[in-house]
Amino acid sequence: MSVVTLTKENFDTEVFQSDKPVLVDFWAAWCGPCRMVSPIIDEIASENPDIKVGKVNVDEQPALAQQFGVMSIPTIIAFKDGKEVNKSVGVRSKQDLVRLVK
Repeated sequence: MSVVTLTKENFDTEVFQSDKPVLVDFWAAWCGPCRMVSPIIDEIASENPDIKVGKVNVDEQPALAQQFGVMSIPTIIAFKDGKEVNKSVGVRSKQDLVRLVK
């Protein structure tokens, strides 16, 4: 499954109404650690069809970043049944990120 670009317009549908657990990466193009996490996020998306994976560019979607209290990036938030269940800030291993949502 490919990574979904999340915006305030599609967030409710893609995350809150998803029938799968969702892993959301809050990132920015200028963020070095975000660039380190990005290929890991892409791997999780391609290797785990049971997980929906999305990315929020905090520069383009500041309201979403504020809504979820994102102060540092990368921030990865896991959602299940429309509710936030786990949050991780900073660079983490693929196994750690998958564990957030499983």
